Amino acid sequence: MIAVAALPLVVLPKWLQVVACILVWLGASAGWGYLGHRLPTSRFDHDTWWSRLRGPERGGRLYERLGIKRWKDRLPEAGALYSGGFSKRDLRAHDRAHLERFVVETRRAEFVHWWILATILVFPLFCVWYALIPNLIYALVANVPFIAIQRYNRARLERILRRLDARPAD
Repeated sequence: MIAVAALPLVVLPKWLQVVACILVWLGASAGWGYLGHRLPTSRFDHDTWWSRLRGPERGGRLYERLGIKRWKDRLPEAGALYSGGFSKRDLRAHDRAHLERFVVETRRAEFVHWWILATILVFPLFCVWYALIPNLIYALVANVPFIAIQRYNRARLERILRRLDARPAD
């Protein structure tokens, strides 16, 4: 096990640590975003242990109690940043195929934000311990709200899909 006193593994001047932190965050955001965009839809067409909504999240009520409706539309949405991407800003259609695709894209976006957040694990390689704290705060502030939005939207969309299933056939 590596002792905390032995960190960082690479000793950089403080100004270069700051530059490195900024570049790592930019690179991780762009890189994980691009990777998530390139992964096949089949990777996200079903829930896994990390994407499955848990008891209090089902229906999205937990997120509503956290006031998500007041702030979620103020955050940027980058789903259509890459060619062929899917914007999750608005629900553009109400047919089953579009709703199911939207659910898939919420999983994709959540995957990307979890991996961007996990990038904090490389910072001990080149940051002194006290530089990890603001970077961890940044990682949480820049990703947890987006993860919450994806989970909230997925809960709502799945509720709509269940109602469609419950409708009598014509």
